[in-house]
Amino acid sequence: MSDAAPEWAIAHWLNTHAPITLASLRGRAVLAVAFQMLCPGCVSQGLPQAQRARAMFAEGDLAVIGLHTVFEHHEAQGSAAALSAFLHEYRIHFPVGIDAQDAHGPITMRAYGMRGTPTTLLYDRAGRLRLHEFGHVEDMRLGAAIMAVLGDGRATAGGGGGGDGEAAAEVCRPEGCT
Repeated sequence: MSDAAPEWAIAHWLNTHAPITLASLRGRAVLAVAFQMLCPGCVSQGLPQAQRARAMFAEGDLAVIGLHTVFEHHEAQGSAAALSAFLHEYRIHFPVGIDAQDAHGPITMRAYGMRGTPTTLLYDRAGRLRLHEFGHVEDMRLGAAIMAVLGDGRATAGGGGGGDGEAAAEVCRPEGCT
């Protein structure tokens, strides 16, 4: 079994001239934040945190990506035009992909076993998922995980501060970390 994470299923991209894939980002760490524009936690915590990460780390080292993963209120937030206006008003300039939908809902959300939004995904330079967390991730913990991924291609994952050093070799998937 490969450690590579599943590709995103994106219906439409904003804030980029060409479609983006995880494979095209190999060599850089990737921070992806799954959000909905009508999600209070996404607007108050997830997206501002992604903007801070974009400002703190060199773009050549860390790609920051938004995944607009609409699973409720489709009429209000499901269009590319509505999302484009939202991104403009909130001054979000990093690339944002609209999660493709099928009869069962958002495809990427389902492929990753996301429980809701915001969900934070952190990939190492080889495209392996190192952090998968629903809800807000504390800034210090996320920063430490990003630095670990940038420093040696490995990141700590899971619930904070074990400190035993073994977490750095973990690979995380929706079903857990190994």
